[in-house]
Amino acid sequence: MAEPILICTDLDRTLLPNGPQPESADARRRFRTLVEHQEIQLVYVTGRDQQLVLNAMLMYQLPQPEYVIADVGTTIYRIDADGEWTAVQEWQQQIDRNWNGYSRQQLAELIHQRDLRLQEPSKQNLHKLSYYVPLKAKQQNISAAIQTVFQQHGIQASLIWSIDEPNGIGLLDIVPASASKFHAIEFLLQWLQLNPSQCVFCGDSGNDMEVLLSPLNSVLVANSSAAIQQMARAGVSQQGLEPSLYIATGDFLGMNGFYSAGMLEGIAHFFPHTYDWMQIS
Repeated sequence: MAEPILICTDLDRTLLPNGPQPESADARRRFRTLVEHQEIQLVYVTGRDQQLVLNAMLMYQLPQPEYVIADVGTTIYRIDADGEWTAVQEWQQQIDRNWNGYSRQQLAELIHQRDLRLQEPSKQNLHKLSYYVPLKAKQQNISAAIQTVFQQHGIQASLIWSIDEPNGIGLLDIVPASASKFHAIEFLLQWLQLNPSQCVFCGDSGNDMEVLLSPLNSVLVANSSAAIQQMARAGVSQQGLEPSLYIATGDFLGMNGFYSAGMLEGIAHFFPHTYDWMQIS
């Protein structure tokens, strides 16, 4: 039996074909065929929470993964054969150290910014403090003020800004500094006693950049923007890590390189023997 491979993938606009580009007809079917092999361990890496991951799995008929890194890296779930989700407590304990004994509620009490509005309780978790922010708000000033207060209290946190485009509102997630996609994947590799060479990550956007610019094998799907591709190329070149990044171009197995087609193309690049596992009748 071949050695285990940990396939870690972003969901939106990577495995999920929910961008403007067309999806190759057989791409997801080939992906499902690939991950059926017992050597493959599948990990979804996403900002979505558990329910939104389940919604995506149902809507897009995704295969059940062994693990899900969710909530912007603040939770890792193990999923058993019966579909039961169990949070990995060792990860929770590890990232908790960054908050220096403060709870999420106590962090919120330290923050006094008039432009911030707490998101609904369902959008929060033990290690994720989430706000709505007007698009006109000055992110740099808000970030500086929050980090100044946190430094005074020995709190190490990352501030993750994004935009809810359909609703026209800014989003701010405050998480422990070590609660990132990259650190969560590193943790899983150690926890599963796998070598980094046995892992491949697939992504499409700027919030995947930390992993894309790391020594881990990484795939950037062809539907990623030209700016993201240029940033990724420049980043790995600067660090001498060009062999660790593959940018899909299409024309692999007659597919266009978008979404899961690009994932398959990159996975076969790093693990050529998996080409045979992608065949469908």
